[in-house]
Amino acid sequence: MKEITVDSNPSAALLKEMGADYWPTWEKEVSEFPWEFVTTETALILEGECEITPTDGGASTTFKAGDLVVFPLGYKGTWVVKKALKKQFKHGDGNFVKCTFNRLKRLSNYAKSMMK
Repeated sequence: MKEITVDSNPSAALLKEMGADYWPTWEKEVSEFPWEFVTTETALILEGECEITPTDGGASTTFKAGDLVVFPLGYKGTWVVKKALKKQFKHGDGNFVKCTFNRLKRLSNYAKSMMK
């Protein structure tokens, strides 16, 4: 199984280049749940702390506010949300519907920012 990558100090230039300001947000209370990534998801963690453990028995990955995390397509694991999570996210390759919806949401957020 591919590994999750965590950049604990992403540069402002990188985040701007990626268009992170326009990514939709998602929030989750303290909890534990299984999840399978049907896309490659890139997430900027705004608040919280989480640990995810792969179902194949590999090492867990911890991430927290300020981290830029890439969850690879096909990764299966159990989330443990230790502190309430708020993240911005972008879907890449994988499930067409999820990727398309995410692109539309990013475009909508960009358009709203231009109207201010």
